[in-house]
Amino acid sequence: MSAEAEQGGWDANLRDFIRSVVDAYRFMDMSPERYALVVLVPGIAASLAAGAAVFVLSPPLFVALPAVVLGLLPPMGAFVYPKIVADRKRREIREQFHIFLTHITVLSTTNIDRVEIFRTLAQVEEYGALAEEMGRITALVDTWNQSLDDACRRRSERVPSELLADFLERMAYTVGAGQGLDEFLLDEQESIIQEFVIRYESALDKLDVLKELYLSLMLSVTFILVFATVLPLLIPVPPTLLLGGIIVLFGIVQAGFVFIIHTVAPRDPVWLAPESEHSPMYRVRPALIAGVVLSVVAVVVVLAVGLGYTPLATDVLPTPIYLAIPTTPLIVPGLAMRQEEQKVAERDEGFPSFVRALGSVESVKQTSTANVLESLRKKNFGALTDNVDNLYKRLRTRIDAATSWRLFAAETGSYLIQKFGDMYVVGRRMGGEPRQLGQVISTNFNEVLRVREQRRQATTTFVGIVYGITAASMFSAFIGLGIAEQMLAITAEIAEGNAQFVDSLFSTASYDIGVIEFLLLLVVLMNALLSSVMIRITDRGHYVSGLTHFVALVWTGALVATGTRIVVSGLIA
Repeated sequence: MSAEAEQGGWDANLRDFIRSVVDAYRFMDMSPERYALVVLVPGIAASLAAGAAVFVLSPPLFVALPAVVLGLLPPMGAFVYPKIVADRKRREIREQFHIFLTHITVLSTTNIDRVEIFRTLAQVEEYGALAEEMGRITALVDTWNQSLDDACRRRSERVPSELLADFLERMAYTVGAGQGLDEFLLDEQESIIQEFVIRYESALDKLDVLKELYLSLMLSVTFILVFATVLPLLIPVPPTLLLGGIIVLFGIVQAGFVFIIHTVAPRDPVWLAPESEHSPMYRVRPALIAGVVLSVVAVVVVLAVGLGYTPLATDVLPTPIYLAIPTTPLIVPGLAMRQEEQKVAERDEGFPSFVRALGSVESVKQTSTANVLESLRKKNFGALTDNVDNLYKRLRTRIDAATSWRLFAAETGSYLIQKFGDMYVVGRRMGGEPRQLGQVISTNFNEVLRVREQRRQATTTFVGIVYGITAASMFSAFIGLGIAEQMLAITAEIAEGNAQFVDSLFSTASYDIGVIEFLLLLVVLMNALLSSVMIRITDRGHYVSGLTHFVALVWTGALVATGTRIVVSGLIA
């Protein structure tokens, strides 16, 4: 019964997949008939040609089988490509929708024409698929002389994202019924932002599942790694070949999780990265250069000691420590960037209260932003206070308002402040009501900060798992190496009078402890690199700050390896 249920589940999943692929054809820019003629038919022809060539030439099986498989790839790729494109657009729309909604709401409260709002949004390249859809709506209005509600209703039937399709359909209905666009968008704020929060939290829940799966798979690979260390002593298999294959598997598992986490984790960038001398990255650059230079110097010194070019003994330090020392200087730029990230987070927390106060005071005084900032710059906005003061000084020196706000965002280094600050400036320039603008922006900004706090907690848990796995895997791997080393010593003693007997039981001829230790240290380095990347992807922080985790993970692996070797030698000796 269970087998039948499982078979039925597979059939249902396959039918759903095929249905989703076929449905994706209606979202393409070209007609399904033209796509079939231009792409599908040539793909099928290529596959048939490959099959005919295999049949005519009759190559060996190990050549024919890969050729047939490769021949099936063109038609299969052509068949599923529309779904890949639709899924990519759906993901782009979902990730940018909350910022897009705030932007279109701010523009709707200004004095510009409704169609001009869509035309403005279509020029924001960062919105990706959303900008394309806004451009298509504008083209329907301008070129085909359709009304805005008809254009929105028409595009709602052609977009791959249900989120955007529902939004356009509701907007078309309400605007067509006579309700103002600004009223509709203000009413939609709460429901859309809550949907964004739900999707964000759902992605974090998926990350929790991935953590458990990552823990299980890494422990399993570690178990295999220990066997690969000891097994070549028992069976005649090249130890470097077996261990090298397991190390490749180890790297594939971790690289696979890097890709999966990158796909699942919400794309909510923290950093703005303008090429400006005011940006935090510019301030961290000297520390990054110093860290890299010191690391190169440390590599040269360690190689000189290890190769015997100095008065020091080559074994003055355990071998794993030699690996960790050259990475240590990289902690300098890592810590510097972590401090900058902390400042960015603190500035983000101060921005909602700042923009809300700015909008309220501007609404009451009915004066320019510079005059309002003259009083607000004395208020305490936390880490944002100095940036507000600099913004006031630029506006007072008659620097262009847009340029002043752009430099303000660059100083903060915050992606969110740059996006929402630009919205406020554009809204004010086009006649928007300041209090309303500040309220809409601060409310949506606070919701993003709330889910980001949940993300920080999830990242903290993942960091603990990564360090625990690193310690456990290195402990297990070097216990295996210690056991192998003791077995080699014992067999060497026995072999003095019973060489033939020992050779019949053990395979020690090709086993080199130094090479095996070197391969295991490569695992330490690879694990530290990929794990630090995973941590940065999880919280979408700057990769330079990931150098802190990289150095810490290398030292964790090196110290555990050294301690394990010492303990095993003491217990077994």
